[in-house]
Amino acid sequence: MDRSERLSGKKVLIVGLTLFSMFFGAGNLIFPPFLAVQAGTSIIPAAAGFLISAVGLPVLGVIAVARSGGLEKLAGRVHPAFAQLFTILIYLSIGPFLAIPRTAGTSFEMTLLPLVGEGGKAAGQLLYSIVFFTIAMVMAFNPDKLTERLGKILCPALLILIFVMFAGSVFYHQTISGEPAGAYQRAAAVTGFLEGYQTMDTIAALNFGIVIALNIRAMGVREDSQVVRTTIHSGMIAGLLLALIYMALAYVGGQVQAEAASLDNGARILTFAAGRFYGNAGALLLGVIFFIACLNTCIGLLSCCSKYFSTLVPGIGYRAWVVLFAVTSVVIANAGLSRILAFSVPVLNAIYPVAIVLIALSFIHRGEGAGRKMYPAAILLTGIVSVIYSLEQTRIVIPVITGAVSLLPGYGLGLGWLIPAAIGIGIGRMLPEHSR
Repeated sequence: MDRSERLSGKKVLIVGLTLFSMFFGAGNLIFPPFLAVQAGTSIIPAAAGFLISAVGLPVLGVIAVARSGGLEKLAGRVHPAFAQLFTILIYLSIGPFLAIPRTAGTSFEMTLLPLVGEGGKAAGQLLYSIVFFTIAMVMAFNPDKLTERLGKILCPALLILIFVMFAGSVFYHQTISGEPAGAYQRAAAVTGFLEGYQTMDTIAALNFGIVIALNIRAMGVREDSQVVRTTIHSGMIAGLLLALIYMALAYVGGQVQAEAASLDNGARILTFAAGRFYGNAGALLLGVIFFIACLNTCIGLLSCCSKYFSTLVPGIGYRAWVVLFAVTSVVIANAGLSRILAFSVPVLNAIYPVAIVLIALSFIHRGEGAGRKMYPAAILLTGIVSVIYSLEQTRIVIPVITGAVSLLPGYGLGLGWLIPAAIGIGIGRMLPEHSR
């Protein structure tokens, strides 16, 4: 292929499908129907808020990383030491220390647990996780072929199955009539935004760029500008698909809203809906949907994390990292997930606002020339507030400081970092460039 040649529209679509399948895991399945049931008649503003944070922010993350030449280069605008530490924390927290082990646990609960029962849970989960991670490991061994495996096979299969679920809801002939519950009564759009914020897909967007670029190059694209352009286009395709699927799943939840109002999570709502639409076959349909969604995400995360660490530690090859992360995930999924979550969730809560501010800064300033000090200034203030908030969530209170920071607007919602970030940007713009 000539260096200046672009991928065809069909191939760009396949890359977009691949990126979508990497994003779309179990958490993405359960949030929209739960939102629909809780929001009731306020579903439209709630869904709008949800789409802004659950779709808009991840797409911006993909674009930011593509334009910057990678996560480490983007974070390097703050400081080289920060770039490496931040990147390692993101890959570990969203990968082997959290999301990868949970893909097996969640899919097991939705597929085999109803069959083996609580009595056979331990043995069943161990066997299941070994098989699950073996499949994911083998499929992740060739990261440049993810478009062939995810984009052309697994993702279309997942979309077809979700459409079948959606079709069942269309013929159910119910309408949303219930009043909004909880926070949706007071501020539906803001609550929807916060629900989407909790998906943390923005961090995943920072991870996936490395493998998406690899797949684009494997399809013959050599010119960096074309790789960036194709990555951005695939991010937009993935975002559009996410939005459509989220709306379809919200519709599914809305159709059983009156009957499922007492259910306390999206997985139970989907299980109830599948049973209503398709009877006993609904459980099988939903189980396969969860299995494919979790497998896709697991493959994507194994590939991204292994690719990064194989460049960070050249002495250990890519496939060795895949095996290491897969084996580690089997152990964590069966023995120590709760302990790992106690560490990784607070870390994610601390770095997530930093990731969002970093993405926002990439659109405000390219990191060179006057005003570049806004990067360290904004990230420092954001990081201080987000770390204090994260510590408080684990019941660690710093005398005086926690109380003072908690007075910030939006702090109780986990958004107390917004004003400090804005102040940091302002300070960074005003600071003069120092001379040597």
